Amino acid sequence: MDTLEAVRRRRAIRAYDPTYHIDDAQVEALLHAARHAPSAFNIQHCRFVVVKDPELRRELRKVAWDQAQVTDASVLVVVCADVDAWKKNPARYFDGAPKEVQDQMAGMIHDYYSGREWVQRDETMRSAGLAAQTLMLAATAEGYQSCPMDGFDYDAVGKLINLPADHVVAMFVVIGRGTQEALPRVGALPDSEVIITDRFPAG
Repeated sequence: MDTLEAVRRRRAIRAYDPTYHIDDAQVEALLHAARHAPSAFNIQHCRFVVVKDPELRRELRKVAWDQAQVTDASVLVVVCADVDAWKKNPARYFDGAPKEVQDQMAGMIHDYYSGREWVQRDETMRSAGLAAQTLMLAATAEGYQSCPMDGFDYDAVGKLINLPADHVVAMFVVIGRGTQEALPRVGALPDSEVIITDRFPAG
């Protein structure tokens, strides 16, 4: 599918065929596509928790406002991010580059993140958002439907998936065969309000 067509067709679908199965190889291909999403300094903050255990999915549904897509969609991915990825042997993010490049980039990463907790958190969320959108576009290109989700108890989800203390949960992404058409697009703001040239108007 053409990339722009995938962008146009991707919609948040909330009703899924619970009998539809996406095989592991296809799920792996979608996740590998998501891993092509950019991350600052190539830190690759994102961690994708693919929830296969039916009982765990039922428990996650309970803490996600009982939303049916948590259990009914073929695939449930909890998109997480490692807040401390910047300080975990950062030279490895440039493995294969010359040693001087690895050392230089590791130093730049340290200088950029050290002591700036808000940047550490913000970068994880930017990376997670980019990865989630890439995952959903890949799913659309393969003929599946998807939905990003943040309607859940973050602390409860973290406990259920054994989230490490230095990680955060960003969102769920569900993927499968939708059983409803997307609702009509409504409420789009005019381009003149959303697309700004050079700077915002004064005052």
